[in-house]
Parts: sequence; C-alpha cells; structure tokens
Amino acid sequence: MKSVGKMLIGRNLTIAFAESATAGRLSADFSMIEDAGKFLKGGIICYDACLKEDLLQVDASLIKTYTPESMEVTRAITLGLSKLIDADIHIGITGLTAPGGSETQEKPVGTMFIYATHHNELAFSERLNFSGSREEIVTATVFACAAMLADYLTSLDN
Repeated sequence: MKSVGKMLIGRNLTIAFAESATAGRLSADFSMIEDAGKFLKGGIICYDACLKEDLLQVDASLIKTYTPESMEVTRAITLGLSKLIDADIHIGITGLTAPGGSETQEKPVGTMFIYATHHNELAFSERLNFSGSREEIVTATVFACAAMLADYLTSLDN
C-alpha cells in the first residue's frame, strides 16, 4: 500500500474512491500512507443503492437490471464519482461481502467488482471472487485493488 502512495506522488497523480461493499476501507487505508494529502482527494461511501442513484447519478434502471453489485453499476458509480471529485484516477468498488444482497449461484457471496478510470478512460476493471468472513473479503478486495493500481501505475512507465 505504501509503495502505491509513493507511485502516485512520484507521478503527480491524485485519486478518489466510490466504495460500496468496502464501505470506506480503501479510502481509510490510503489515508494512512505518509503524505496522503499529496494524492488522496477523498472518497464516497455509497453502501445503499439510493446513494448510488441520488449522489452518484446511477440510473435506477441500471441497478434494477444488473443489481447494485455488478460491474455495470460499479462502472456507473466510478463515472458518477468523477463528476463530484476532481482527481486523475477514480476507483469504484461494489460486491457481496455477506448474504442478503443479489447473490446467486453464478454470483456468490465473495464476488467483488472493481472499476478504475484514469482521466475518464478505463484503467482496469476486474471481477474477483473471495471466500471467508466479511472482514476477510473486504481486506482481500482492498489488497487486490492496491495491487491492480500498482500494476497499472507501473505500466505507465512502459
């Protein structure tokens, strides 16, 4: 995580997060990195679907068609975030950390979605599957997102 912060600072890039399933954990972890104020713009926790709709301007029909925990909605919250917080990189996360959401046999608990843009162009997106407790799923998602971001930032040098 610390190395990702250094990479963002070294490239003079800023970042913002729209978090549903991780409920601010990613933003909080990034805020603990030394000199976080140089790259972290902020984050929005949009755990409930109404916040996705009202705050991030996600079309209700998109949520109804694909569910709040889907790549389509994750993309939409990321794009909505980009209109609220001015940053170079925007990352959205949704998923299923516990029973009671839109889980199915094809999309079980532990399914997580990450969508990232850099200057409003797709940087990376991934559907991931984790097992374990809610805490373990969230922690694994945060680490996976940080690793994907590190890989992406490294690819900018090539």
